[in-house]
Amino acid sequence: MQRRKLIGFAITVFAVILGVLWLIPLIWLVGTAFSIPSFHMTLFPTTAFTLDNIAYVWNAIPFGTYYLNTLTLVVCTFAVQFFTSTLAAYALGVMDFKGSSLVFAVIFMQIIIPNDVLITPNFMTLSELKLIDTKIGMMLPFYGSAMAIFLLRQHFKSIPKALSEAAMIDGASTWQTIWKVYMPCAKPAYLSFAVISVSYHWNNYLWPLIVTNSPQNRTLTVGLAIFAKSKEANMQWANVCAAAFIIIIPLLVAFFFAQKQFMSSFVSAGIKE
Repeated sequence: MQRRKLIGFAITVFAVILGVLWLIPLIWLVGTAFSIPSFHMTLFPTTAFTLDNIAYVWNAIPFGTYYLNTLTLVVCTFAVQFFTSTLAAYALGVMDFKGSSLVFAVIFMQIIIPNDVLITPNFMTLSELKLIDTKIGMMLPFYGSAMAIFLLRQHFKSIPKALSEAAMIDGASTWQTIWKVYMPCAKPAYLSFAVISVSYHWNNYLWPLIVTNSPQNRTLTVGLAIFAKSKEANMQWANVCAAAFIIIIPLLVAFFFAQKQFMSSFVSAGIKE
């Protein structure tokens, strides 16, 4: 018993140390963003508190447009993924048809392939469709998600078929069965994938950089990179950190207010068969 307590204490201390190490860049970023610019780089701010950096950055570049573009990208992409992944997962996890195992194997292989590998063929396809430098062009390659299909399929397979059969006996259609039986039981999987999808597309930099050319279609990450290299940054870390803080604050607020739901969703969305 004493040994277990010591092991548990050691694990807790190790986790705390890792947490503190993870927080160091965030502490430096926030402290630098809200302090008067200085040429000396320190972990904790050595100058007075100020909001001038935030105001300067917001007015220096069109952050309002970048925010709207990023929100449109994140919300619309997840909405389409929600629909397509639900139908695909239901077909692969509940319906019995010839070749379902092969289809699932092909979809599963897409999880292994990094998205960066597909940049060139995706770009060429969008170029043929005349969708370069458009919002729909940024979203189109991500309308289907192998990860979402995999998570939802595993959850759907764990739901007793007697529930869906009872619903159909009562006169429910296939869509009503999905909506009222399978989707409520798979809430942890939906929330888990929502976290993955939103954070990925909010922070994605390479694909929006390649596929967009005009400020009207740029996202926050692309805007930050351009701002950091521009004369408006004034070679000051305070301005760059202020711009980065403006970008990450929505995700930080969402995490702090819903961290229990996020953690429980990942725990309960484990692989089921």
